[in-house]
Amino acid sequence: MQQVSFLGQSIPAFVLDIGVVALSILVALVIHGVGMRILDRLAARTPASSDDIFVEHARKPLRWIAVAIALATVRRFLDLSDTADAVWTQAAGLVVPALVGWLAIGVIRATGKSIELDADISVADNLRARRRRTRSAILVRIAVVGVGFITICLMLLSIPSIRSVGVTLMASAGLAGLAVGAAAQPLLKNLIAGVQMAFTEPIRLDDVVIVEGEWGRIEEIRLTYVVVAIWDERRLVVPVSQFLEKPFQNWTRSTSQLLGSVFLMLDPATNIDRLRAHAEEVVKANPRWDGRAFVLQVTDTKPDAIEVRILATARDAAQAFDLRCDVREAMLAYIRVEMPEALPRRRVAMDAPANAGSGAA
Repeated sequence: MQQVSFLGQSIPAFVLDIGVVALSILVALVIHGVGMRILDRLAARTPASSDDIFVEHARKPLRWIAVAIALATVRRFLDLSDTADAVWTQAAGLVVPALVGWLAIGVIRATGKSIELDADISVADNLRARRRRTRSAILVRIAVVGVGFITICLMLLSIPSIRSVGVTLMASAGLAGLAVGAAAQPLLKNLIAGVQMAFTEPIRLDDVVIVEGEWGRIEEIRLTYVVVAIWDERRLVVPVSQFLEKPFQNWTRSTSQLLGSVFLMLDPATNIDRLRAHAEEVVKANPRWDGRAFVLQVTDTKPDAIEVRILATARDAAQAFDLRCDVREAMLAYIRVEMPEALPRRRVAMDAPANAGSGAA
């Protein structure tokens, strides 16, 4: 066993190497702790909380990067055999790209969270905030997948055997790419559609849509699929490509304001002016009406009834639905109590028999 003289004492070389490695790791952790404490204080002094998010996401990757830098620094002072040196080199080739990729992914996710924090969608006019959140969510996922792919490639390229196999297979890469592309066509189709959606924005987070005959809100947008929260608490999972290839209704594309309609089937002899005056009182007294528009019109006639339509505006889809229900209930109650003659009825003309007079005589 090789001995090394240290401070006048003869100790085994591997013990000294372990001590040097342990000391370097301790110094790296102390430097990391001091640096993070300084960053925490600097972040606490700023009014914005986005810098706190960046510091928190970078804390763990920077700790292990500091350890890796410390180990790389003291490597020249270690007494390593050829086998140990080869293992050290191989481990560094795997660990360093992984740590850098970890840090890059953390920064990307921190960027996405800071954008979400700044874009508040709980306010009434949240179109701009929903647009920012949707775009950042899609681009963050794309960036994370890209960084992860590059990191894995760099880790594999550090292995000589895999690198040589990759060079050998370059000649057949074209045919393999065609085969994989044909097999993964649906996945690639949705991935490309996800990138396109980030810029064209046919839908955004919290948009009110009707897809496959279901009314709901866009709850989550992934790279390959979209989750729609249905009004009865079900979840509809739709491929991203469907929003680019098939028609669907988006009730909040440019604004959340909507025009709600209520239809009543009434008797043709109904006093429309009296009905319109009461409907106006009902709509204006309802807090869900946003004050933009109100109208009552006869929109159709049938042999036994007329169709009366009431239009009223609201600030969003939920308010419009509740407003329609309130107006419908109030108008039916008023017609039942105050205007029963407006309820539709069937009229039948009864002609007297021609021989009714002669029979009486």
